[in-house]
Amino acid sequence: MTRLLLPVILLLIVPHRARAIEVKVSAKALERTAKAQLFSTPDGRYYMRGDAGSPCSVYAEQPRITFRDNRIVVRVHTRARLGTSLRGACLGVSLTTDAVVSLVPEAEGESIGFRDARLERMSDNRELNFLLAPFLAGKLPQKLKVNAADLMRKLLDGSGPSTGYALSLDRLKLHSLLVQDQSLILDADGAMKVD
Repeated sequence: MTRLLLPVILLLIVPHRARAIEVKVSAKALERTAKAQLFSTPDGRYYMRGDAGSPCSVYAEQPRITFRDNRIVVRVHTRARLGTSLRGACLGVSLTTDAVVSLVPEAEGESIGFRDARLERMSDNRELNFLLAPFLAGKLPQKLKVNAADLMRKLLDGSGPSTGYALSLDRLKLHSLLVQDQSLILDADGAMKVD
């Protein structure tokens, strides 16, 4: 019996180095991040030109995220009223299209980042594409960036009342990100504390 208890006691007493953990992130979770960080106006839009009260405006809405191959695919619905404002109306052309960009996830310390933005589908209108390209290839990947450690710390903050144990994350280091099946897989080392 003491032979069985000794390894258990040693496991509890001897400090261990951080062990690798694997976290799976769904496309829906990334969509919620996009909506919270970029499509955060009351109408759920991101305005590239104008605003909700402008007669002429260009905006993206309804972000949908899926996974394909080793890439994250972001599809947004875009609407544009291009022309000249005259007496509260936009004299010009209205365009509606879905635009698509794909990104490669990248581990950046504690954060999930994105690189290699590839414009998969744009509109047939050059003026609209002039506004869409910087948004899809620059602003969208930049705003989708998430500090995974901060999110985990927020989740653990409420653990005391619900579990009776105060859990906290001391450190997290992301090593790699990989799209597999319908999840974004985070490979990380971390250290947690239980009080």
